[in-house]
Amino acid sequence: MSEDLWPPRALDLPEAADRPEAADLPAPVSGSVTLIIPTFNEAANVGELLSRLRASIPAHPPCEVLFVDDSTDDTPAVIEKAAADCPFPVAVLHREVAEGGLGGAVVEGIERAGSEWIVVMDADLQHPPHLVPELVGEGTRTGADLVVASRYIAGGSRAGLAGSYRVAVSRGATWLAKGLFPRALRGISDPMSGFFAMRRSVVSADALKPLGYKILLELAVRCRPAKTAEVPFVFQDRFAGESKSGAREGMRFLAHLAALRSASPLARMIGFGLIGLSGFVPNLLALWLLTHAGVQYLAAEVLANQAGVLWNFLLIESLLFRDRRRHRHWADRIGRFALLANADLLLRIPLIALFVARLGLDVLPATALALVTTSVLRFAATEALVYLPRGPRAASATRS
Repeated sequence: MSEDLWPPRALDLPEAADRPEAADLPAPVSGSVTLIIPTFNEAANVGELLSRLRASIPAHPPCEVLFVDDSTDDTPAVIEKAAADCPFPVAVLHREVAEGGLGGAVVEGIERAGSEWIVVMDADLQHPPHLVPELVGEGTRTGADLVVASRYIAGGSRAGLAGSYRVAVSRGATWLAKGLFPRALRGISDPMSGFFAMRRSVVSADALKPLGYKILLELAVRCRPAKTAEVPFVFQDRFAGESKSGAREGMRFLAHLAALRSASPLARMIGFGLIGLSGFVPNLLALWLLTHAGVQYLAAEVLANQAGVLWNFLLIESLLFRDRRRHRHWADRIGRFALLANADLLLRIPLIALFVARLGLDVLPATALALVTTSVLRFAATEALVYLPRGPRAASATRS
């Protein structure tokens, strides 16, 4: 990468629109490394981190360090001061809006990397800096596109995970991810690791849509590196401060899994149908409450159906179309969704009559066939009329 972007001090990097196209950049130096370190209020850790990196990173091949910072404290200033003693270039990209969380920070770093290798690690020293050369070396030796520092192979340990609860959550998340993506995660024992090296040539930043902090999972599933390798590592205790993970990050992880699993149209349609089935629960519950409150049963049916519609809308927004919500205002989306959901009822009754009269079906199979038909039609209409962009100008002007 050009020297004007990487002086050994903190600086503001150019926006994506101001950077040259990849085709205009010179070929990366063989073995060169961009070390991407996302930070959020890690002022107490970054000085020690850079000190250990100085002792670990060899002079050749060239290495450069990019902190992508979402901090509200003085982390950028601390980095700038500590970078003065580093023999390798250090830069800071401070984001005013932390879009995409930690994963989004890594993607912004990837967009700015021009080296052969990208290494991603945390700033809290739970990822040992001395393993950075080993990760890249393993990739060079084996020809792997992705090298993961794993806690779950011989020589590795999750010792730095505080308490049995965090150990159980980490293990459960690993099993869930590998169960949902057996092919994409084949050969990766620790898909929850945040410490890994990847060849820049196999990363398509435009294809990445991270949510939260599990960026390795995003890269492995969406970029599908041809060959992977692993290096054992012992997960360390934090040098200073407290973990940023919690219940909110856990929910973001589950939403991220759902978004990855529903990336294909077929998977989205199946998910749409399953969510639709789940809507019977709030529908029936609302119907019971309304009728017991004395509401006339036909009016109760109409009102209860809206409870199911709202339930379905919230789940579909969160799990299937999260990355398309900016194309329309939320009120526009829910209005269109409700209109389509209620139109489904009007279409279903004529379809049942048609299937009975013309196909000679009994009422029960005719109803089941009508449900499947209207569900497929409603999915296609929802995707086209609610979540597809209206056009470049409208999409850019609308915010959820």
